[in-house]
Amino acid sequence: MTTEVWTEITDERALTALLGEPLPAVRAKERSALTGIDRDWLASSPFCMIGTADAEGRCDVSPKGDPAGRLVHVIDDTTIAIAERPGNRRADGYRNILANPQVGLNFLIPGRGDTLRINGRARLVSDAPFLDAMVVKGHRPLLAVVVVVEIETIFFHCAKAFLRSRLWRPETWAPEAQVPRRAVLAQRMERPGDSIEELDAYYGPSYEERLYVQ
Repeated sequence: MTTEVWTEITDERALTALLGEPLPAVRAKERSALTGIDRDWLASSPFCMIGTADAEGRCDVSPKGDPAGRLVHVIDDTTIAIAERPGNRRADGYRNILANPQVGLNFLIPGRGDTLRINGRARLVSDAPFLDAMVVKGHRPLLAVVVVVEIETIFFHCAKAFLRSRLWRPETWAPEAQVPRRAVLAQRMERPGDSIEELDAYYGPSYEERLYVQ
């Protein structure tokens, strides 16, 4: 890779000179506690992304999803919990949290371009009374592992990225137009010993039925 023709930004002064200063209202929109509107947003969100980094700064972003009203449990105005459900057991983000508790979260509501961003410190909790409020389809969070996020900053992010990407425009969706379906990807990249028929069956209707079962 050649970088001879790149102009690189290496300090904050150069970055500000290029982008400009944020408007006062944008700079001041951060808050450190949940409002009623924030709580309503969290109760309506079925999906979020959790960004973490290890002690050396290596990053990971992990998606989390549950039915709206079950994704997030609000403990108090500065603390929320997000359940861990059955998955691939890599636990990359959780290993990061053990080394570096700082996390960033972005909560989405389908069809909305704006998002709710929360930054704070996370802890992994193996058991607590509030886990009973996080049951989905009869299942407590997997191994009762929960990310408890102590909020430091919270604010709403504008819709420009979603408008530019046209993410919620169904007429632009073509999920398999250029990238093969999940079974084909799995065979080529992860499970070459399995047949396409076996993988289609694995990722078929029963896959959704096993979402809350290890």
